[in-house]
Amino acid sequence: MFQNLKVVELASVLAGPLTGTFFAELGATVTKIENKRTVGDVTRTWRLPKESKETPVSAYYSAANYGKESLLLDVTDAKDYAVVLEHIRGADVVIANYKPGTAQKLRLSYEDLAPHYPSLIYAELTGFGEDDARPAFDVVLQAETGFMYMNGEPGRPPVKMPVALIDVLAAHHLKEAILCALIHKLRTGEGKHIQISLYESALASLANQATNWLMEGHIPQPMGTQHPNIAPYGDMYQTADGKLLVLAVGSDRQFEHLCSTIDLDIDAFRTNARRLANRAALNRQIGERIAQKTSAYWAAEFDRRNIPYGVVKNMQEVFADARAEKMLLRERVAGMDTVRVRTALI
Repeated sequence: MFQNLKVVELASVLAGPLTGTFFAELGATVTKIENKRTVGDVTRTWRLPKESKETPVSAYYSAANYGKESLLLDVTDAKDYAVVLEHIRGADVVIANYKPGTAQKLRLSYEDLAPHYPSLIYAELTGFGEDDARPAFDVVLQAETGFMYMNGEPGRPPVKMPVALIDVLAAHHLKEAILCALIHKLRTGEGKHIQISLYESALASLANQATNWLMEGHIPQPMGTQHPNIAPYGDMYQTADGKLLVLAVGSDRQFEHLCSTIDLDIDAFRTNARRLANRAALNRQIGERIAQKTSAYWAAEFDRRNIPYGVVKNMQEVFADARAEKMLLRERVAGMDTVRVRTALI
């Protein structure tokens, strides 16, 4: 799809590299410029305790880097800087995630490059925006934008999400902006300066939790896996074989099907408002019934009645599924076999 597209990646860690990987998966030529003075992208060293320190890349690095040519360069060195400019000269897109002011010091900002390459799309990612130079990692944004406050169990300290979700969301927003800029370039021949921050991306992703506050003055509180607006949704129950099963009942009709399937009297819980008001009693009665049969039994029954449910799985169980196996991308990097989940679902 993007076989003729050339991308230069001046980015590290997760959000920027994930964006570069997206285009690489779709056939683009992606050149990743890594800082020679720090021995490359910092995530090369973000190893699990059991990972060998002798490997050229970590599993973390592999998650966000695929199909790229990686160059270790010192852009403060005149010769290396010239190499970077040579790659930018033939590029359609530059992806950068420097702290505010750093790109200017390195002479690699949009203002430095645009006069020489007017058709260049310069996609810039920051933590808090151009006016705030605070260093930012995903967990910092989870804290500052309400995600951590909402996450966790009632009465317990806030909990961060186990995936760097703000980075992942920002990568999606950056991809969208670049794709829009490519359409603009096709129509006009003009480049574009794209500026996206992790902060803006996080706020844009608050969705219904934001509008619950903005429209109703409701400050979302930690609810574990439960949903503030729907029940039973996110509520978990243990099956006879020790598995945890989660329900996601989004309509009264689905709830009617659930009641007939598990033999539950619907009268006290007929509407969603009643279910929310009597959630504890509802969960107790559902839990008693779910506990009597195995997860396989309930999976078959819920599939038959089109009731949304899920069995809680660990990573080993997730990737035992043939559908997950089809999404894996394998690549040999510096003599090492690497594997990750693809990001381009097209």
